[in-house]
Amino acid sequence: MNDTGLPLPTASASTVVTRERLLDVAERLFVRHGFEATSLRKITAEAGANLAAVNYHFGSKESLVQEVLRRRLDRVNRERLLALDALEKAAAGKPLKPSKILEAFFGTLLRIAKEEPQSGPTFLKLLGRTMTEPADFIRAFLADEYQHVLERYKSALFRALPDVPRAEIIWRFHFMLGATAYAIAGTDSLKLVTRWTEPESAEVPRSARKTARDADQLSERLMSFLIGGLRAPLPKSIDPPERKTPCR
Repeated sequence: MNDTGLPLPTASASTVVTRERLLDVAERLFVRHGFEATSLRKITAEAGANLAAVNYHFGSKESLVQEVLRRRLDRVNRERLLALDALEKAAAGKPLKPSKILEAFFGTLLRIAKEEPQSGPTFLKLLGRTMTEPADFIRAFLADEYQHVLERYKSALFRALPDVPRAEIIWRFHFMLGATAYAIAGTDSLKLVTRWTEPESAEVPRSARKTARDADQLSERLMSFLIGGLRAPLPKSIDPPERKTPCR
């Protein structure tokens, strides 16, 4: 409080706008050029801000990268947990179907991107960047952000697939993450697979419809591929006593 007994003013509207503009520009440039190649000077020049603004709001480039990722991942992780909660409640203590678990984890990501036709494709490509260009601090940050979500989903898969060695489930989940990362990694691969293009302006009813259609195509094909991988026969290298029916 100040001398009058009134609370101190919060950040001004212009300060909030500057912070969001820095995040938006940084996200776009990270997708276009990569994390390493994008300098703070590039970000501030395009955002119409200065380095002092970055230091004020984020403190460092690493913290800026983390905040760009966090503002998207928070919603994804929250909705993934809500989806799993709903499945487990409906199952009333019974193991879940593996396909439902995959749809809740991977499908949630694609659904959110589809619901945000202007920022969704950029967000998917940003996540792809984290897989294809993983700096140590990004890897550590993602591990921390995802840990509680991954533990919940791993436990659900272990219960759903009691006849599959847990190490094998982890291997397959690792491969599914990699396949998803490649599918959304960058503009060229997205255009190759889905002809996905980002809307050019705020008034994009036609582009938005096209983005939604392409998102449906990506989601349908990716989920079919991932479920097929999860249901694949176990490797021959696994000893016969361990070789059981992998999935139903």
